[in-house]
Amino acid sequence: MAALQERTRARPGGAISPNHPRPISIGRAPLGDFTMAYDEETAERVRRLLSARRDVVARKMMGGLCFMVGGSMCCVVSGKGGLLVRVGPDAFARALGEPYTAPMEMRGRVMTGYVRVAPDGYRTDSMLKKWVERGVAFVTAMPKDAPKKTAANKSAAKQPAAKPKPPRLVQWQAKKKKAKR
Repeated sequence: MAALQERTRARPGGAISPNHPRPISIGRAPLGDFTMAYDEETAERVRRLLSARRDVVARKMMGGLCFMVGGSMCCVVSGKGGLLVRVGPDAFARALGEPYTAPMEMRGRVMTGYVRVAPDGYRTDSMLKKWVERGVAFVTAMPKDAPKKTAANKSAAKQPAAKPKPPRLVQWQAKKKKAKR
């Protein structure tokens, strides 16, 4: 759990990454000193629930703290309040029928497969556990991505197969070689 907490904290001096030793500033405030406004207590509760898993990473994104399981987004402690849970398109309508839930909207679009749970929907630890487990269940049931093509594989795939040379051309090239000798 300590490792998970360490990965979610800002680097000293506001550094963005090891390759960027100084904070980048936008206007007056350095970017590295920017704090995300999400519920720290809820984030800690979610960390405790996911602490037994080795494939969990928490990242600041989507306006809050995003918990990723096996590289896929599971749930987000939102900066707008509440919890965003990835339930998948099949369970989306069923999840919206439960109390304290609403569809997740991003830039005016409803994100099918994601629900926003109001803070009253995860008051107790058992209620929070139910939602986090739903997100984990969906993410772990997803098929693994196909291996990505490298640049070498892409260029090889674009080149057409070599055509066999016509027999007359082969004979002519052989004669030409003999004549040079």
